[in-house]
Amino acid sequence: MVYPVVDSHAHIFTTKLRMVQARRYTPDQDATITDYLEMLQRNAVEYGVLVQPSFLGTDNQYLLSALRDHPARLRGVAVVGPAISTEDLLSFHAAGIVGVRLNLIGRPIPDLASEDWDRLLDFVRKHSWHIELHVTARYLPELVTPLLARGCKVVVDHFGRPDASLGVTDPGFQYLLKTSDTGLVWVKLSAPYRLSLLESYGDLAQRLSRELLGAFSPGRLVWGSDWPHSEHSAVLNEPAQLVQFRELVGSEDVIHQVLSSTPLDLFHFQNQAI
Repeated sequence: MVYPVVDSHAHIFTTKLRMVQARRYTPDQDATITDYLEMLQRNAVEYGVLVQPSFLGTDNQYLLSALRDHPARLRGVAVVGPAISTEDLLSFHAAGIVGVRLNLIGRPIPDLASEDWDRLLDFVRKHSWHIELHVTARYLPELVTPLLARGCKVVVDHFGRPDASLGVTDPGFQYLLKTSDTGLVWVKLSAPYRLSLLESYGDLAQRLSRELLGAFSPGRLVWGSDWPHSEHSAVLNEPAQLVQFRELVGSEDVIHQVLSSTPLDLFHFQNQAI
């Protein structure tokens, strides 16, 4: 069966862009929009969702430029602060931004129930955007709970990032599984190599996938390449990523939903679904 595939998680940047001082990682090579589109073409992937990398902070201009140049093929997830103006949010929306990312690895956990976040989260809900969370699983309850209370859609990165030593028993991951019945939480089956430094991360990803597929319907799961695999690019390639994903999922019907119909809807690729 032929259907349009969506890569739900990738990054673009150049080393010449201004980067924030407080960053965990500094790239040593470019990952341009041209490079990314060529990767999609090689792997027969029709659509892509570009996520603002943490080291660029809230300067989303490189991302927005790519979205404006390729409006039918790309959507974006921005990094913004709660004080961003409504005017800027509307401009982002027009350009193809569909969500806001909170990359909180190694960073303080914000109080999303505070008044500081009211206007931004209200915009997110009214425009059917989502809040994307990149955080270790232990912090999911204190972040997801207030977002659900506000009626926001939530997308959780990279299998939920449980502690590798705990695996599926991580209390944060168990909490994530229990949010499945809200209908407002999605999980990205992406970047399994970020789960553990051990070579056995594939086994962990398989166990996590089994639990996630059991708790969430395929309508709440998406796949992402995590291109250009920052800090892991030397040992990875995109064909291997897709093969590994198909092995994790198995069922062709589920693969179709996770690769295509679910992300086409979630990321607002209107009128593209099959």
